[in-house]
Amino acid sequence: MAKKLILWLVLLAAVLLAACGGAAETAVPAADIDVASLPATIDVQTVDSVKERDDVVLIDVREQWEYDEGHIPGITLIPMNEVADRLSEIPTDKTVILTCRSGNRSGQVAEFLRGEGYDNVHNMEGGILAWEAAGLPVDQ
Repeated sequence: MAKKLILWLVLLAAVLLAACGGAAETAVPAADIDVASLPATIDVQTVDSVKERDDVVLIDVREQWEYDEGHIPGITLIPMNEVADRLSEIPTDKTVILTCRSGNRSGQVAEFLRGEGYDNVHNMEGGILAWEAAGLPVDQ
């Protein structure tokens, strides 16, 4: 039992050290990011940089209970199975960034919206799991 605990502590320390040992990224000011030319899939650092802009809307496509467990501050919840019925709530004149738990469901919703004529839709890579792993704020 004690050996397992020590092994887990050593592994945890190694993971924490590895996570802290990466090169520091220089944040790009939100005003300098051209949201019109963002790729289809964007990383959490980019989302964090642009999330407060007036021309950007963040939408979480998880279920209510998942959202309640933790979500990006200020994000709008539209569960995946409600998107088709709530298209009027998704702006066509703003950059829309979708997220879910891992990026899978939001990627599917992004493809659906593109098929519906949206040309300003992006998927956040890694979902809320990547957001939390990056140490970014989460509301509950």
